[in-house]
Amino acid sequence: MERTDPEGHGPVRFGPPLPEDGLPVLPELSAVLAAAAGRAGSEPVGGGRALLEAACGYWDRRGLPTEPDRVVAAPGSPSLLLALTAALGGDVLVPRPCAAWWAPYARLLGRPAFHVATPAECGGIPDSYALLETVRRVREEGGDPRLLVLSVADDPTATVAPPELLHEALEAAVGEGLHLVSDETWRDTLHVPHDTVLVSPAEMLPGKVTVVTDLAGALLPTGWPAAVARFPGGEAGDALRARVLDVLTALGARVAAPVAAAATYALTEPEPVTARVEAAVRLHARVAAAAHTAVATAGALAPPPQAGRHLYVDLDPLRTALSGHGVGDAQELEDFLTARLGMPAPGGHRFGDDLGALRVRLSTGPLLGGTDEENAQCLGSPSPLELPHAQRALTLLGSVFDDLRDDAQRWEPPR
Repeated sequence: MERTDPEGHGPVRFGPPLPEDGLPVLPELSAVLAAAAGRAGSEPVGGGRALLEAACGYWDRRGLPTEPDRVVAAPGSPSLLLALTAALGGDVLVPRPCAAWWAPYARLLGRPAFHVATPAECGGIPDSYALLETVRRVREEGGDPRLLVLSVADDPTATVAPPELLHEALEAAVGEGLHLVSDETWRDTLHVPHDTVLVSPAEMLPGKVTVVTDLAGALLPTGWPAAVARFPGGEAGDALRARVLDVLTALGARVAAPVAAAATYALTEPEPVTARVEAAVRLHARVAAAAHTAVATAGALAPPPQAGRHLYVDLDPLRTALSGHGVGDAQELEDFLTARLGMPAPGGHRFGDDLGALRVRLSTGPLLGGTDEENAQCLGSPSPLELPHAQRALTLLGSVFDDLRDDAQRWEPPR
């Protein structure tokens, strides 16, 4: 079985951070944080009562009734996943590709992490047959798969898993005795929410799924680390939550008091927060659609982005042109596009894809401008893509990919 060991080519052990929204901090959030800045301490391990109750309200509004004794808060989702992996033990299964931060925490604990192929229609979840085959082979080789991490609104592919495919994957996972962790960081960033059906795995299998939500997905700036986990009910869920709290205690993983105040405010979803989230999602959806058009016009492949602030591009159709620039793998592609675009373009190898595959994740945040003023203009404009700085960024993106298309056509052998 192929494991997520370091590739031996470039700094691939740990991946890039979450795509930032590129927008100024919401003033109301800043005010809450500033008002709590005099609190020198931190929350209790697992979060204080106000934060946990706010998280319950957040999930209640999404059809997942929750009590505070089933919730844990931590300074970011990586610490939660680390604690869950340590508490559950065994080997970890993740889709290919997957969020860059999932597999390193299994490796940190000395646990094997196995990638499973995804369906053709989406990323974020394993193909059910591939999952069954992977589990069988891991066990034949003496492994002990216990945990499957998945995401219905996916980083890096920006796709949303159809409910029927999700159901097939969950049935296969539960049939093999796996515990599921559903990373729902991006669930509030659907580009067309009224036309996109997003179902949490916890709705389908209430007693088998732990939900993890990093508030950096939609509610807080990425530099204010806060995340919440919702555990299943029953004795097994209670025991898992207790073990996770033990690990977080050992790590000293507490949410800073000012950040906890901001997180509590954001999770209650007052009007300023919901208005900002909706405006930010609309903006990034427009930019993502324009970026997708640019790369697709040039001949690259990318699933149409449905959520998040990113898109995942496969440049294999332009491999001939890229080889002329000395690009033959994902690390070289990352270096090439980062230099050409003047923005991060992490290669697919950072998300568990093969090093030889020419794939990158492109974020929409850097396309909004280089200053807070330019970014704020994009947020407040009815036609953000017509602003000069946004036009320049998208024109540069299009020209880089168009040049590769022209090179590919020029270097095609005569028929």
